[in-house]
Amino acid sequence: MSTSVHDDPLGRERAHLTSSRAALRAMREDVEALDIRDVTANWVNAEVLSRQIDERIKALADLSDTPLFFGRLDYLHAPGAEQAEGAEGERFYIGRRHVHDGDGDPMVIDWRAPVSQPFYRASKKDPMDVGLRRRFGYTGGDLTAYEDEHLSDPQEAARTSKLLQQEIERPRVGPMRDIVATIQPEQDEIVRSGLGGTVCVQGGPGTGKTAVGLHRVAYLLYAHRERLARTGTLVIGPNKSFLHYIEQVLPALGELTVRQATVDDLVAHVEVRGTDEAPAAVVKGDARLAEVLRRAVYSHVRMPTEPVVVVRGSRRWRVPAYELEDIVRELLDRNIRYGAAREALPQRIAHAVLVQMERSGEAPDDRVQDAVARGSAVKAAVKEVWPPVDPAKLVLRLLTDADFLAVHAEGILDEDEQKTVLWAKPVRSVKAAKWSAADAVLIDETADIVERTHSLGHVVLDEAQDLSPMQYRAVGRRCTTGSATVLGDLAQGTTPWATRSWGEALAHLGKADGVIEELTAGFRVPTDVITYASRLLPHIAPGLAPVASVRENPGFFDLRPVAGADDVVAACEELLRNEGSVGLIAADARVPALAEALGEAGIAYLDPGEETTAETRLTLVPASLAKGLEYDYVVLDEPRAVVEGEPDERTGLRRLYVALTRAVSGLIVAYAGELPAELG
Repeated sequence: MSTSVHDDPLGRERAHLTSSRAALRAMREDVEALDIRDVTANWVNAEVLSRQIDERIKALADLSDTPLFFGRLDYLHAPGAEQAEGAEGERFYIGRRHVHDGDGDPMVIDWRAPVSQPFYRASKKDPMDVGLRRRFGYTGGDLTAYEDEHLSDPQEAARTSKLLQQEIERPRVGPMRDIVATIQPEQDEIVRSGLGGTVCVQGGPGTGKTAVGLHRVAYLLYAHRERLARTGTLVIGPNKSFLHYIEQVLPALGELTVRQATVDDLVAHVEVRGTDEAPAAVVKGDARLAEVLRRAVYSHVRMPTEPVVVVRGSRRWRVPAYELEDIVRELLDRNIRYGAAREALPQRIAHAVLVQMERSGEAPDDRVQDAVARGSAVKAAVKEVWPPVDPAKLVLRLLTDADFLAVHAEGILDEDEQKTVLWAKPVRSVKAAKWSAADAVLIDETADIVERTHSLGHVVLDEAQDLSPMQYRAVGRRCTTGSATVLGDLAQGTTPWATRSWGEALAHLGKADGVIEELTAGFRVPTDVITYASRLLPHIAPGLAPVASVRENPGFFDLRPVAGADDVVAACEELLRNEGSVGLIAADARVPALAEALGEAGIAYLDPGEETTAETRLTLVPASLAKGLEYDYVVLDEPRAVVEGEPDERTGLRRLYVALTRAVSGLIVAYAGELPAELG
């Protein structure tokens, strides 16, 4: 970087930033000044347009601490040249959203636009017609530095961007932020993949898979806005704390319409007040339950034994039982939803009556058919042959009536599996039942057998490795006519039903043709920490590629023998002398003793999910709640206790892998006994 008296590039870039911010304010003021009184036909149109204007105003907000642009591209050739979209001598400033001046000329180009793509993918080997790529460095919202790459200059050697490295290594505490300035080529390929296909991203700790999924949503909304405005988008996370952590990413990119939910939110047909033992939850989460439920629903259909007699005026029309049976069997053979077939049945019966009327010389129309379908005789027949099914009541009967379960689970679940899912005590009603989370998923599956679930245009599913097959099905029916982005890490699966392979998961999701991508470059976890944690991979996820940290700073890492809780507290005090947050992660059973030791030492601490303050920067984290959280520094207490706190060794080692990879800058592993043999 160089400047002279006659040339002040940094000053010019700052001036462009000032002008761009002024242009964005003008764009916002133009929208605020819109008068819609003369363009809306009625109050409904006015309400809709007013809401759209409000959303546009919010999207044009200028966040003072967020850079309006973070890069610049100078193209070599004019439009029409084979390689490029850019104009000769023209430059494009790349930012989070589009900004134009009063004449409509662009001052900042949206990072999602095609002309912005070389900012992420151009290289010395393939400059993509870019002469210069400039990155900007900011302190708060102030532009303080820049860095140039002359991609078409063979004399300039390829080198690592210092500004890019600084941005990647900046501590990631507080709510998650976008990575739009640091997207890497392999990440960009996933972000810009088409709307029509489902993508599954396997990524170890710190590879940016969550950010990639969120940026893909933002890209799809840019490229297919009208379609997704009609069909909708949804981001699914593992818990409310996680959703709170990521909720600011999309608004920072100007996207305000994406709904967020957990799987439990999607299937909230009943209040969940109970829990399952692991064996019961595993069976209830098995995809085989879908067929048990389907059998149970359709067992309500009974073949007619009596004719239907319809009285119209002085005449009686008789549809014999064998003809009714043909109608019922034809509806069953069509394999449509139970409720849709039930709605079609009265019209089919009425049509049979109309055929008889026409044969006798009458000329009935559609109104007559509707009247016959609504008549008491047809209604009574439908109620007898194809009765309504309440999903919650049906699941309750399956879980409490051993004979009913045995009939419909025959050849699917063995006797032991049936006994595992049966409730020990009878329950009087749906409201009185203590439903578990797995039960709610069964009710959702049943509801879909009865009535088709509404499908969205695109769904992002994060931390997917912990879902059961039945939960995958619940998510899959929310995007049957759309696509999905599935994000996860097989090595971090810590439920008894954790995903064994992504191919299997995609099949349960109904997206067997989905493309599986793997991210192996780590941006968050320091080199020494991820290298140590990766010793567990052969034992918890054989064949999975270890994460390779791209951070130049190896981070602080220490294996520290301790005599007891006091030494662990001392390690926390040591790390608290640094700037940033500290997490003390321990096996759940050891948390009370550590809490007591912290109290005796006069050290205040937070529970997981609570915001750190200048006065309180230490969080005491049970290992079972560590997934998805991150701290500048971590003290991991007694790794062997973390492993032994789980029902089986593989789950315990996976829990340990999660705990080892929560640190952004440094990790102390404190142990009094022996370390797990798998760590060497």
